[in-house]
Amino acid sequence: MTSRERVIEAINHRVPDRVPVDLGGTQVSTISAKAYQNLRAALGLPEKPCELNELFMFAAKVDDDVREKLGIDTVCLNYPVDTNGCRTNRLQPFTSLDGAHALIAADNKWDILKDGSIVMYPQGDKTVPASTKMLPGGSFFDNIMERLPEYDEDNLTPREDFKDDFPQIRDDVAKEIENNSVHLDRDTDYAVIGQFPYALLGDAGVVPAPFVKHPAGIRKMADFLAATLMYPEYVEEVFTMQTENTMKNLEIYREAVGDRIQVILVSTADYGAQNSALISTEVFQELYKPHYTRINNWIHTHTNWKTMYHCCGSIVNFMDDFVDMGVDILNPVQLSAKDMDGKMLKEKYGSKICFWGGGVDSQKTLAFSDPDGVRKEVRERMDMLSDGGGYVFNPVHNIVSDTKVENILAMFDAVREYNSKF
Repeated sequence: MTSRERVIEAINHRVPDRVPVDLGGTQVSTISAKAYQNLRAALGLPEKPCELNELFMFAAKVDDDVREKLGIDTVCLNYPVDTNGCRTNRLQPFTSLDGAHALIAADNKWDILKDGSIVMYPQGDKTVPASTKMLPGGSFFDNIMERLPEYDEDNLTPREDFKDDFPQIRDDVAKEIENNSVHLDRDTDYAVIGQFPYALLGDAGVVPAPFVKHPAGIRKMADFLAATLMYPEYVEEVFTMQTENTMKNLEIYREAVGDRIQVILVSTADYGAQNSALISTEVFQELYKPHYTRINNWIHTHTNWKTMYHCCGSIVNFMDDFVDMGVDILNPVQLSAKDMDGKMLKEKYGSKICFWGGGVDSQKTLAFSDPDGVRKEVRERMDMLSDGGGYVFNPVHNIVSDTKVENILAMFDAVREYNSKF
């Protein structure tokens, strides 16, 4: 099989010739730029600054030579606007505070503070407060909460507050997406995953709006989560606005990519933490599920794409709702979180949802174990999750900056060994 055929088999719950492998197919299944720099060196590949798949997490765009070396089956159709709201069609060099050399959007502007932190500005506009910060020695950016307003509970105006958050896809952006999708479809045989950053309801990276120059309303994530109980009408109006925009942008996106993608990453919003869900099932069913159902129904009616949802943490309580609302693929399958038992998930949901991830625990095993420990867990996870199809291998979330390169190589060696039996 080609890589594309292999992934299509897996996401349709059929058994491919081997388990498909992802690295860099999405912005949440890739690798930190520093770890990627180390990986290229270990693979004997030329040193070069990496393009970024995602600026906020400082995650690498995986190159073809790495895909070939590691047997990767996926490729990302990047969205050509970064998390600060800057177009990525022109690039400039940037070095992160952990020493990763990268290329970022040319319109980004930054300052280095006295403590060594780096701050960046929404849309590269230094006349407004900085929106994101990388701490000394850091490998990614965080939202700057100090710039966010305090809200007035007696004057809640969601449509006014979020009027700048949900823009329509511009013609030049749509054209670049189209051109890139044609290239990936015609010139590669990888499975193509489209990044679509508009349906991230209540996403912790999006609510503070690092791309908006003057955010207003309920913007701090703790406040927004509390608002789902205190001011549900406010949250519902924000989500209604977002979904209205999503439906318009899905039309534009479909015109741009047609059937040249196999998967669309609909949402990267996390509704689980390590030991519990972040919201109740009742809140999810009332405020989130109807909008996601509408979005998924449109995609399934008008395209042949499979819908992927990235949702970290303990989300077992939402699994039935994910099935009901039409989720085809779930990532990152964080089996280390409370009640996320892989055997139970595979038995109960494996015929309904394709699991994409879960291949090794990035928090502990991949980061802190030795190569033998990594190989052991990879074999166990692949045995558990790949039986009967419906599985694409990827570690749990992005490979973090200080992951030992020998562990990364051991992970891919274990996958190659496992797949050699097919």
